[in-house]
Amino acid sequence: MFAKMTAFGRRNGVGGMGQGVRPAFGVAKPLKGAPEKPAGPANGGSAATPGSEPFPAAAGDGASASLQGMREDALSRLADRANAVHEQSEQNGFEASIHKIKEQVLPRLLERVDPEAAATLTKDELSEEFRPIIIEVLAELKITFNRREQFALEKVLIDELLGFGPLEELLNDPEISDIMVNGPNQTYIEKKGRLQLAPTKFRDEQHLFQIAQRIVNQVGRRVDQTTPLADARLKDGSRVNVIVPPLSLRGTAISIRKFSEKPITIDMLQGFGSMSEQMATALKIAGASRMNIVISGGTGSGKTTMLNALSKMIDPGERVLTIEDAAELRLQQPHWLPLETRPPNLEGQGAITIGDLVKNALRMRPDRIILGEIRGAECFDLLAAMNTGHDGSMCTLHANSPRECLGRMENMILMGDIKIPKEAISRQIAESVDLIVQVKRLRDGSRRTTNITEVIGMEGDVIVTQELFKFEYLDETDDGKIIGEFRASGLRPYTLEKARQYGFDQAYLEACL
Repeated sequence: MFAKMTAFGRRNGVGGMGQGVRPAFGVAKPLKGAPEKPAGPANGGSAATPGSEPFPAAAGDGASASLQGMREDALSRLADRANAVHEQSEQNGFEASIHKIKEQVLPRLLERVDPEAAATLTKDELSEEFRPIIIEVLAELKITFNRREQFALEKVLIDELLGFGPLEELLNDPEISDIMVNGPNQTYIEKKGRLQLAPTKFRDEQHLFQIAQRIVNQVGRRVDQTTPLADARLKDGSRVNVIVPPLSLRGTAISIRKFSEKPITIDMLQGFGSMSEQMATALKIAGASRMNIVISGGTGSGKTTMLNALSKMIDPGERVLTIEDAAELRLQQPHWLPLETRPPNLEGQGAITIGDLVKNALRMRPDRIILGEIRGAECFDLLAAMNTGHDGSMCTLHANSPRECLGRMENMILMGDIKIPKEAISRQIAESVDLIVQVKRLRDGSRRTTNITEVIGMEGDVIVTQELFKFEYLDETDDGKIIGEFRASGLRPYTLEKARQYGFDQAYLEACL
C-alpha cells in the first residue's frame, strides 16, 4: 500500500505518526528526513547529558544533501525547458516524393476525368478507373514508378479528390483521438493522451481551406470570411470545429475530436482504470433508475464518452431525444431521435437554438431529454424538463468540480432573460439534479472519474451535496503515470429511494458503502 497523502501532497514523515494517518491541525510536523527527537524521561527514555549529541550529525547532513539534490534536479528541469529548441518535423523522403509527383499528376488527371461522374463512384471503383489513367500520365511526364510507389500515389490522389486530403491518413489511424491543424504547415495529434507533432502538411492555405469547406459542406454548414466559425461532424460522428482567417492568424485551423468506432460501455471504462467496480455499479444503477445526471469536466476529459456509456443503461422501451449544436452523441438505444441546432443564414435570420429545441422536444412525448452540452440559458429549460416528468434526463457542462458545476448552472440561468431570484434558481437546481459525475483528464493523459456527488437539497440559500465516491491521488511512477485509488465515502445515498422504485436499492447501498 502507498502512504496516504496529506492535503499538501506530501507523505507523512516520521515523528510519531503512523503510515496513512493524517496529522491533526495545529500539530507541528517534522520535515521529511528530519531526525526524531530523543526520548526523554517522560516517555521512558534516558535524558541527554549536556554536551552529548542526541543524534548523529551525519543524518542531518544526509537529509540536507538529499534536499539539495532535489532542488538542483528541479532547477535543472526548469532550465532544460527554458532553453529547449522545438523543431518542426519533416516528411520523410518517400512521402515527400509522392506528394511532389502528385502536384504534377493531379492537374493532368483532372483534365481526363469528369468530376460529377467520379463523385458517384466508391473509392475502390475510382481506384480501378484511375489506374490506367495514372500510368498514362506518368508515361507522359517520363516518370518511372514501382508498384509500391504507384499504389501510394493512387491513394494520395483519391484522398485528394474524394476524401479530406492529408487528413485521411490521420482519420484512419485508430490510435489517434484528436487532430489539431494549425495552418497548412503544422498539425498536432493526440495519441494515448499525449500531444505530438505529425508530419502532415498541406500544399498551401488555399488547399487547407478547400478541405475545411468540404468538411462543413457535408452537414449543410458553411465557412468563409463572413462566417469564419463553424461546427460540423464527420460521417463516423467525429466532432469538427473550423476557424478561418481573419480570426485565425496562422491560417485555417481545424480541430477534430474522433470517437471510438466501438461503443464505449461503463464496464470498458472500468477496465481502462477510469473508475472502480463500485463506482461502475453505482453509475449503472443511476442510469437504469432514471436519475437526473449532470456530467461535469474540462475539455477532452471524456464527458461525451461518459454520456454515451450511461445511455446504454436506458430501458429500450423509452423514447430518448438528444439535442446538440453539432450532433456527436451516439446513443445505444433503438428509440432515439437526435436533434441539431441551426445557425443563422446570411441575413442573420432563421437560427434555431438549443433552447428552442428543448421547448419543442417537450411536445414530442419524450421519456428522457439529453443535452450534449449546456452553455447558456437553455439550462433553465433542461431543469424544467427534469421537473416535469422527464426523469432520467442528462447533460454535460464544463466545470472543474461538482461545486463549481452547480455555480455554473446558476450563472448560466442568470445570463438569460429569466427574471427570477437567485434563491429560486438554486432551489430549482437542487430539486432537479440527482447526481453530478466529475470526469478529469490528468496530466499523464489518463481520464478518471474523480467524483460522484449527490445533490441533496437546500439549507438556507446554499445547495447541499454529499460525496459518494472520490479519486485520491497517491503518487506517480518514474515515467509519470499517476497512482491513486477510488474511495467510497461510506455514506448512505440520498437517492436510494429512486433506486428502490426499480428494485436496485440493496445493490446500490452495497456499492456505496
